Amino acid sequence: MRVLLIDDHALVRKGIEELLQSRGVQVVASVGSGEEGVRRARELPADLILLDVKMPGMSGIDTLRALRAAEVRAPVVMLTMSREDADLAAALRAGAQGYLLKDIEPEELVPALQAALKGDNVMAQELVGALARLVGGKGGPAPAAPRPPAPFAELTPREREILECIADGMSNKMIARALDIADGTVKLHVKAILRKLGMRSRVEAAVAAVEQGLGRARRTPGLRV
Repeated sequence: MRVLLIDDHALVRKGIEELLQSRGVQVVASVGSGEEGVRRARELPADLILLDVKMPGMSGIDTLRALRAAEVRAPVVMLTMSREDADLAAALRAGAQGYLLKDIEPEELVPALQAALKGDNVMAQELVGALARLVGGKGGPAPAAPRPPAPFAELTPREREILECIADGMSNKMIARALDIADGTVKLHVKAILRKLGMRSRVEAAVAAVEQGLGRARRTPGLRV
């Protein structure tokens, strides 16, 4: 796995870089600003980008948006000290594949990045409650700018049904059992849903679905998306 690290704190970058390298991860570049991060992301073959949230100048969220605008397709995982609901919401809406805290146990970081590389959404356990509030619309922060209406009309009835299940925090296996279809069929539908909505992750789709009034409000604190 090749990782691009973007964090404005030099000591933090050095520590994370050494941790990753000690576990067989190649750090293709370690940079201290969002502008430099976007430039290097376009030049280097990174499999995944590890990005801080709170940075001077171009923030982590702005950097994430710039990466997507530059058509950088590598998954982005936020690694931050911020536990603010607003930062979590902004990161997910901008297309982050995960949101981890810098006090994560060292042995947990690489497995989380490997999961994100496989397409899973990774979330700090301490923030599951905040994610549930966000997806459930229970006291979550308002987005900085309103999301344009998602093209839900393009979804088939089955895709819409599966999207409602995603909004309810159901995994693919749970959806397959609930709808009496194969796991592989659910995966194909999820890919089609994300493509039609122009989104990169289940979390982003779940947030958009709830904002548009979908979902059956069966969410629990142990939400997985």
